[in-house]
Amino acid sequence: MKASKFSDAQKAFILKQGDDGVPVAEICRKAGISQAAYFNWRNRYAGLLPDEVRRLKALEDENSRLKKIVADLTLDREMLQDVIR
Repeated sequence: MKASKFSDAQKAFILKQGDDGVPVAEICRKAGISQAAYFNWRNRYAGLLPDEVRRLKALEDENSRLKKIVADLTLDREMLQDVIR
């Protein structure tokens, strides 16, 4: 996945503008993002502070890494079981 050019604090600021009543179209135009990106961020980070967003991203990254490790170990186990047979 492509890394975002926006920091967690910038995303939180953009979302806070929407909460303050600024029209979404205007927010997206000023920030240079699509409305789809805005709504994806809102669904994912709604109500979170920048520190919480940073922690959420770290946990998601760790979860992804652990899933890859589990997949590799599962594949290794299946290969070893095939060798035993």
